[in-house]
Amino acid sequence: MKLAVIIPTLGRSEQVARLLRHLGGQTRLPDEVILSAPDATHVELPEGCPFPVSLVFGPKGLAAQRNTALIPSLGRFQIITFFDDDFVPSAEYLKQVEEAFIANGGWAVVMGRVVRDGATNAGLTWEDAEAALREAEGKRSDLPSVVDHVGAYGCNMSLRSSLVGDLRFDERLVLYGWQEDIDFTSRMRSKGRVVSVTSITGVHLGIKTGRVSGERFGYSQVANAIYLIRKGSVPASFALPLMLRNIAANLAKSLWPEPYVDRRGRLRGNLRAILHVAIGRIEPEYILKI
Repeated sequence: MKLAVIIPTLGRSEQVARLLRHLGGQTRLPDEVILSAPDATHVELPEGCPFPVSLVFGPKGLAAQRNTALIPSLGRFQIITFFDDDFVPSAEYLKQVEEAFIANGGWAVVMGRVVRDGATNAGLTWEDAEAALREAEGKRSDLPSVVDHVGAYGCNMSLRSSLVGDLRFDERLVLYGWQEDIDFTSRMRSKGRVVSVTSITGVHLGIKTGRVSGERFGYSQVANAIYLIRKGSVPASFALPLMLRNIAANLAKSLWPEPYVDRRGRLRGNLRAILHVAIGRIEPEYILKI
């Protein structure tokens, strides 16, 4: 099967170059890596990549950048893997993804297990990631080998290209695109199973540069959840608890916020979105006006 890796990126050219060098150590090399960015200033290509690297440019925003690379790839590859530019896959990652799709014809989306996630803390270094992957490799997991999910975590997710059809990432979820991954892959469940394979591992560094402002992000935490529930792509049983946990965390931690999270900005964004929802205004794009 032909496999492409798509990496949307913004403002992290050095990180992209390091990830490309890292992908050269995969036991199953990608047939092509496609970098999707607003323009060439956002990418830096290292010398000597052992696989083809192509660049596509288009509108800024995670959903839009995913689509810019996805659309021309559908007819060329059987497997399309999305990595965040700060995701560090294990050396066997792509080999295991290919094996999973070959062995399971009813699977539409496969994601790996994130053994450490810097998005939940101040962020991780490459050295942290390498240590975590070594530890995971030497430690037998007691988790089930395959777990079904409502949708996939976009930092690492692979699609069976033949099942995508006319599905596209929702570009109304602008900029950081909060929950655009769950929206897309939840809609893929009508085509096949959406699963996590716990033996496929990686680390999400959770780099903080290139993110949207706290207030914009807080607005998206509420507005995007309500928008996707009304759209019918994500069940309320998933989106509402996530939204309420985020509001509660921002409220509880706003007095003594972590230095790496703008809790007060997020809370302001939450409150503004709640007011808009109360008056019937469901507009994810509003963050462009903040």
